[in-house]
Amino acid sequence: MYSITSEDHPRNLNGVAGVGDPPAKLRTVANKGLCAVISDMPAGLRARRRDVLAHQEVQERLMADGAVLPLQFGMTAEDDDAVLAVLEGSAGEYGERLRAVDGSTEYNLKCSWEEEALVRGILLESEEARELNTAIRSGSGTPQMSLALGELVAQEAGLRQEALAKGIVEALRPYVRDESPSAPGGQDFLSISFLVPQDREEMFLATEISLANQLGEDCDVRLRGPLPPYSFV
Repeated sequence: MYSITSEDHPRNLNGVAGVGDPPAKLRTVANKGLCAVISDMPAGLRARRRDVLAHQEVQERLMADGAVLPLQFGMTAEDDDAVLAVLEGSAGEYGERLRAVDGSTEYNLKCSWEEEALVRGILLESEEARELNTAIRSGSGTPQMSLALGELVAQEAGLRQEALAKGIVEALRPYVRDESPSAPGGQDFLSISFLVPQDREEMFLATEISLANQLGEDCDVRLRGPLPPYSFV
């Protein structure tokens, strides 16, 4: 299963093929005013680059002509009747979601703070941290001081990252229709997806660029998009 659209979506899929080798032929099934774009699935389907790109191309082609609910790669159904049953059973929910994402695309934002710069800022601005660090570096510190400094820096770093993440989201919020945070990974302190209406996209991007410039090289701000609205299905 690739996507769900409204039944009146043009679904111009000429020249686009599905997953598999040779590529499967795309087809549609409709029920309750909704339409699912599907294809037969080859045995042993895995997330190979060719198949993931084929799945993505279907989403992008459909998005060019109207609202789409993109389904994650690997979502399958036993047969056409099973797809029809899903459309019938969730028609109200899918219809509401189509209206929610109509005219919008997804942007994903991740932010990290360079560790040395973060610690340096804490030592400059926290008198307690600075005194502990000076004592430790002079050789007069104790193991308890090292532990206390580590705990203080970790606590202060968490507070600063939380405050900065909140400020970034609040600055972008006027230009989005919805937001979907996720747990940050690695060194990131912020990972969030935004549903951005087309008529606010220019201001959203300009604000993101301004924020990145203000934060400088010590913060790594990474924006991906426009994307199919996977996070809002």
